[in-house]
Amino acid sequence: MALIKSISGFRGTIGGKAGDNLTPQDIVSSVAGYGAWLLETGAASKVVIGRDARPSGPQVSALTVATLQCLGIEVIDCGLATTPTVEMAVTRHKAGGGIILSASHNPKEYNALKLLNDKGEFISAAAGARLLELVDGGSVEYATVDQLGAVISNDSALDEHIQAVLDHPLVDVAAIKAAGYSVVLDAVNSVGALSIPPLCEALGVRCTTLNGEMNGQFAHNPEPLPANLTGLTEAVEDQKADLGIAVDPDVDRLALVGPGGRWIGEEYTLVTVADYVLSREPGPTVSNLSSSRALAELTARYGQEYHASAVGEVNVVAKMKEVGATIGGEGNGGIIDPRLHYGRDSLIGLALVLSHLARSGKSINELRDAYPQFEMIKDKLPRDPKRDLNQLYDYISKNLSRAKANRTDGLKLDFPEGWVHLRKSNTEPILRVYAEAGSRKEAEKLVGLVKGLI
Repeated sequence: MALIKSISGFRGTIGGKAGDNLTPQDIVSSVAGYGAWLLETGAASKVVIGRDARPSGPQVSALTVATLQCLGIEVIDCGLATTPTVEMAVTRHKAGGGIILSASHNPKEYNALKLLNDKGEFISAAAGARLLELVDGGSVEYATVDQLGAVISNDSALDEHIQAVLDHPLVDVAAIKAAGYSVVLDAVNSVGALSIPPLCEALGVRCTTLNGEMNGQFAHNPEPLPANLTGLTEAVEDQKADLGIAVDPDVDRLALVGPGGRWIGEEYTLVTVADYVLSREPGPTVSNLSSSRALAELTARYGQEYHASAVGEVNVVAKMKEVGATIGGEGNGGIIDPRLHYGRDSLIGLALVLSHLARSGKSINELRDAYPQFEMIKDKLPRDPKRDLNQLYDYISKNLSRAKANRTDGLKLDFPEGWVHLRKSNTEPILRVYAEAGSRKEAEKLVGLVKGLI
């Protein structure tokens, strides 16, 4: 596959030819460009790093650390760590930035460098453009032998992250402990096994872990979608658990399963959290264009305004800051709570869901039944890099003119009965085709309309 450079960082498969995959040369040049950009901005010459449990993690980490050192940058190494843990550690250490070594939901042959600024947030498009200039321009200057950067291990980052969640003003630790919940976690052989169980223990929640070996040999496709989580739904039913939890390999996405093994899903994670937050701190909400309409309708119930952003965490965060959102995120299970930090975080997401359950006295199934009811299809197609996507979007819009077209990010078509969103993926060489309607059959029909035109 081609090496992908986007607002989500540098991502590719391990091995193969330099420039076409995430090879040692590509890792070194990308990190060097990032380090040079960081030094150019005048930010602190200190970078926090952390990685998920992928088999290539140790090698990618070693190359990253050595490159930063050779630029004269101090490295704070969190080792195996979740994405939100690294994000929060950046500000705690007053670092100039951070690098998360994880390809999120992609299979084990992938890895990635996800790049943060000094706020622990993903770098902007403008910063990314400058970084690429430095990578491609060959103008990086390295430090002399007496100026090489040091490496400091940080073993407390997760403990500090968990404590911050426990101290969150809307997390009701006492109510959760009193409820005595039992949960089943699918940790998908990565750092979810390191982070979620100790949080559950601190909240007085009994946690059974599936796929808890942190070897990166994912027991199933690591994207937290229904087809990949049949083992979790069966375990929740068999164990009569109160809740099932699925995370992706870097723990910034959270999907839920209800009692009896009912699929609640990742789209309704944000809806559930927003319901709880809005009942206590009303305000605007934000999600991306590929997220469920359910959040907009729920927000309206509270008399508040909903806003949509382009896909990508950096875009959601920018819109949240612009409108002063009280809660936001992405329909893929990514919860962003500005009271904690501006990053998708499954730990705060889980704590807020449990707080909602405990304070409402309802099950997640009962809450789900009370929310706007929609069904979503998440499909994809191979992408021909030579194809003019704008021309394709024009063609589809013309042939589906009864829909309202939005070209903010790819092409989103809003119909009275639902919507369909076609866009280039930031993380894979594919076109994503998402659709939502009141029933699965209607959503499938919308997907079929667009795929037929393609």
